[in-house]
Amino acid sequence: MGKRRKNNLQLTFNILPIDEKATRHAVEEYIEIVRQYRQIGFVRREAAITQAYVYREHQSTNAISKQTETIAVYNVDKEAELKEKDRLFSLAMERLSSVQREVIQRSYLDNEGEFDYISCGEMGISESTFRRLKVDSIRILAVALKLEEYKID
Repeated sequence: MGKRRKNNLQLTFNILPIDEKATRHAVEEYIEIVRQYRQIGFVRREAAITQAYVYREHQSTNAISKQTETIAVYNVDKEAELKEKDRLFSLAMERLSSVQREVIQRSYLDNEGEFDYISCGEMGISESTFRRLKVDSIRILAVALKLEEYKID
């Protein structure tokens, strides 16, 4: 057998005080947002009523309500944000090895509700190896996506 290729983004987390539980949670939230965007797409908000063409001042603050403008800005900004998250996630996934990529794909992006032991059997690896690959992949994604959470003493 040849040499095992090391991933160039595998870093030791002993140097910095990183909160691994919070970091894992942040990465899992990020992956869930990307998964929903890929499956459903972006759902635009719509105005509940048509706005009048004249400004209407409310209360004594003289604040003007611009519901349509607020919704339009949200729709444009949120869609651009989701596209960028998807693009960055794809770039981060490319940094993983093929086995690590498959573990993340099976665990988070495919088949909701599938247990890890089923994926282990299909991949032909042990559960401990699967868990180790999953943890290593989460660490690499956290660094690549800049989602590390630090311990505050």
